[in-house]
Amino acid sequence: MTQQKITTIPFDDQRPGTSGLRKRVTRFQLSNYLENFVQSILNKVPELNGGVLVIGGDGRYYNREAIQIILRMATANGVARCIVGRGGILSTPAVSHLIRKYKTTGGIILSASHNPGGPDGDFGIKFNGDNGGPASESLTEAIYAESQSITEYLISDAGDISLDEVYTTELDGMPVEIIDSVDDYAEFMAQLFDFDAIRALIAKPGFSMAIDSMHAVTGSYAKRIFEEMLGAPEGTVMNGIPLEDFGGGHPDPNLVYAAELVEKTRDDNGVDFAAASDGDGDRNMILGKNFFVTPSDSLAVMVANATLIPAYKNGISGVARSMPTSQAADAVAEKLGLNSFETPTGWKFFGLLLDADKITLCGEESFGTGSNHVREKDGLWAVLFWLNLLAVRNESVEEIVRSHWKTYGRNYYTRYDYEAIDKGIAEQLMAQLTDKLPGLVGTELGGNRVSYADNFSYTDPVDGSVSSNQGLRVGFEDGARIIFRLSGTGTEGATLRVYLEKIERDAANQQAETAEVMQPLVDLALELAQIVELTGRDAPTVIT
Repeated sequence: MTQQKITTIPFDDQRPGTSGLRKRVTRFQLSNYLENFVQSILNKVPELNGGVLVIGGDGRYYNREAIQIILRMATANGVARCIVGRGGILSTPAVSHLIRKYKTTGGIILSASHNPGGPDGDFGIKFNGDNGGPASESLTEAIYAESQSITEYLISDAGDISLDEVYTTELDGMPVEIIDSVDDYAEFMAQLFDFDAIRALIAKPGFSMAIDSMHAVTGSYAKRIFEEMLGAPEGTVMNGIPLEDFGGGHPDPNLVYAAELVEKTRDDNGVDFAAASDGDGDRNMILGKNFFVTPSDSLAVMVANATLIPAYKNGISGVARSMPTSQAADAVAEKLGLNSFETPTGWKFFGLLLDADKITLCGEESFGTGSNHVREKDGLWAVLFWLNLLAVRNESVEEIVRSHWKTYGRNYYTRYDYEAIDKGIAEQLMAQLTDKLPGLVGTELGGNRVSYADNFSYTDPVDGSVSSNQGLRVGFEDGARIIFRLSGTGTEGATLRVYLEKIERDAANQQAETAEVMQPLVDLALELAQIVELTGRDAPTVIT
């Protein structure tokens, strides 16, 4: 085998977003496209020369081919050893755990998370550092800059290796260890939670549950943990076989795309507990019988009840949430005397806080929650947290959440997503709204006085770095908020997200329907940003 030096030219669209580089599969299949980006990672992380690299993905289309390319480039660039999940499969939190457990130099995750898959779908790649978390903003910018000046990459001419058995082989002299994708992660979860208590809950007469893996990466993990280790009946895990196109579905765990699961919770015969996870296994949706738990409430409930879970029985240091996530966790932190942080969207911002032990739990309204056990959000961890909580409190999902509201107040919350709108129009909308913000402070909108209106900026309390232009906020004196943000996770056009929040502290007024309570704020947001006029959209793509 020989090392080859291939001449190449840059692609101008390789700037990573909040979760790495995401494009259409067909873009990644262009000659040298993936290779350029991988070489840029290898060039800007020199520790990989002589280091150990974890590689895995969510099993979407092009996953296997990409892994073979990365392995050949790794050996040509001096990587000492690679660890790969069997079949090329590793969930994002599992990669984070493997990096931390085996103290590797880092990991490459191949996923476009909750985006659709298949030949005409999306693909993605990102690098996680030696703490198990996503690369810092400074590193991703350095990788992007490298991709804009790259002239060559190194790759071995070795053939493909088998990814479908657990064994150790060599690729052009570099050891490659193919490991069981589930073993390490499942063993870790058993250390964090009271599996005996969860097992007893699942075995309780009349208790029923359903787990939807959406034909994505967690199918193997969920079957092992819930059906084999915890004794849930066979068939509890729905859509449990990972498919390259996710069965033609959209692997995003929300009320729209997981409608099959939601239906299982309906009416008196509905299951008592249901949960879904996304393409790469880092997101979650929690449901009770006829009851949806918003991700913001889920995080707040976790913070309030953390000491009931074995891993956190000695207490937690604090909590962080992304700026668009509701303020529900803040109320818990204030009452319990815990650290509380508001960060930009993107899990990498939680990493420094976790490493500095300023927080223990963290979460985003986009169905992601996690803790200091890894440096990624973790969908199945969140599901196990809720099951452990149900077992200890001996209450239903709805009872736990409504009790929480009585103590801490209810944060009515909704999100409107306008997907794949013209990028130029989206930028015009945000620019026009930005110009309006200074004049809003002190005025009354919809009978409520505006207390602040700004473009959110974050100064990291650990390293002092500043992240600006993180979303437009309009906040009111009673705690209500409207937030506008362009998402960085899509691959086509732009996605405008509008987040709306209203706080109700009176328990007597906490039973209303969310849509009814939020409509005045919705109307105000539409008027402020002129969404219908500028986008031509009469309704959002998804309402959460």
